[in-house]
Amino acid sequence: MKRVKKPVFFVVALLILALVFTSLFGVYGQNGDFKVTYIKGAGDIRWGIDIRGGVEATFSPADGVEATTEELNAAKEIIETRMVSNSITDYEIYTDPTNNRIIVRFPWRSDEENFDPEEAINELAATAQLTFREGMEYESMEYAEDGSVVYRTPMGTTAENIILEGSDVVSATPAMTQDETTGEYQYIVSLKLSEAGAEKFAEATSELVGSTISIWMDDVMISYPTVNEAITNGECSITGDFTSEEATQLANQIQAGALPFALQVSSFSSMPPTLGTQALNAMMLAGILAFVVISVLMIVLFRLPGVVAVISLAGQVGLCMAAISGFFPFLNSYTTTLPGLAGIVLSIGMGVDANVISASRIREELRNGKSLDGALKLGFSESFWAIFDGNITTLIVAVMLMGVFGPSNILSIIFGESTTGAIFSFGFTLLVGIIGNFIMGMTATRLMTLSLAGFKGLHKKWLFGGARGDE
Repeated sequence: MKRVKKPVFFVVALLILALVFTSLFGVYGQNGDFKVTYIKGAGDIRWGIDIRGGVEATFSPADGVEATTEELNAAKEIIETRMVSNSITDYEIYTDPTNNRIIVRFPWRSDEENFDPEEAINELAATAQLTFREGMEYESMEYAEDGSVVYRTPMGTTAENIILEGSDVVSATPAMTQDETTGEYQYIVSLKLSEAGAEKFAEATSELVGSTISIWMDDVMISYPTVNEAITNGECSITGDFTSEEATQLANQIQAGALPFALQVSSFSSMPPTLGTQALNAMMLAGILAFVVISVLMIVLFRLPGVVAVISLAGQVGLCMAAISGFFPFLNSYTTTLPGLAGIVLSIGMGVDANVISASRIREELRNGKSLDGALKLGFSESFWAIFDGNITTLIVAVMLMGVFGPSNILSIIFGESTTGAIFSFGFTLLVGIIGNFIMGMTATRLMTLSLAGFKGLHKKWLFGGARGDE
């Protein structure tokens, strides 16, 4: 059997400990009067309507506009895009063509303090006007809550010369490209323009090589790239020192475009939680107690492999929390409902099952007279496919749940549109948990167990499940 070096256990265990700590508590700093979030933690999770309540609003076209069904659906899609770009997945949105209105329900932000429904819906109802303008002249500059600089109100040449509008942009997507000089990968925003937009952009970029074309959402400048060369094919990219999150945010802002007509709020109200924080606290307490009981049983029944299983299970919990809080810059945070937490609990249960299968197979081989090295090799190899089969089928189910009950996608053609965010949340956390099981329950467990077996003082059969007294 191929040996795993002794320090591997400590390296893997420390990495898991760091993941669990940072995913739960986050990493924050202070820049003057502004709080800076370096790594998001559990406190940044946006809880669903069932746990924390939310907002219900009814929108209708302003100025007496009688919108067609197609126009209402277009407005619905843009509002939906805005919510998804803000990591709101537990939402409901319906069009009512008979009464010329759109009904929206969504949860409060994680940092909401005032619980003002009118303020919460302003972002969704705003008739944002996307424009590409010459230069980057602005009237005022201010600081956002996170300390970033916000440029407001175009002036001079920038106010006068509009190059493109939102209707000229067909699509905006985040992407990665490799720098030809350094070979390093960088995040970009890829744009595809309409035929009319391509003509206008080709003319403008030919004249503005080396100059700036700024991008504005209403009176706020959201980007100011420099033109490197004339762009004549209707496809271009915005480059810069973007992180994955920044590129995704900018693409979503551009993609959202403008609503086809101004919306006015016919009515709005706060929604009480259907279950409340008491249900959340009860589930969290039950989860902690279950984890403690399972940890004790694993250690008593399987000894050293049980200790390793507890560490890997903690890592799986940390990975799940990281995925829903926005911990990873390449992965948006997601609204978490009580069914979403149930998905985490279910996946942890499958993680326990994976560790039990491996430890049981190792114990069986030891009691059949195999050497410790031979038992470890056979135990892990024979348990692999049993664990893989059970997890891969659940993973497929999780993907289908996300596809059917998530934001509009290709599966909507087959199953129809659905806005059941609670089921989407369950599918997402279950998917993340299964991936975490492959990483922690199979890979990390194996590495740590084989590493511990390399220590002379621990190279004893009974420590790995053999009969007591076996060396």
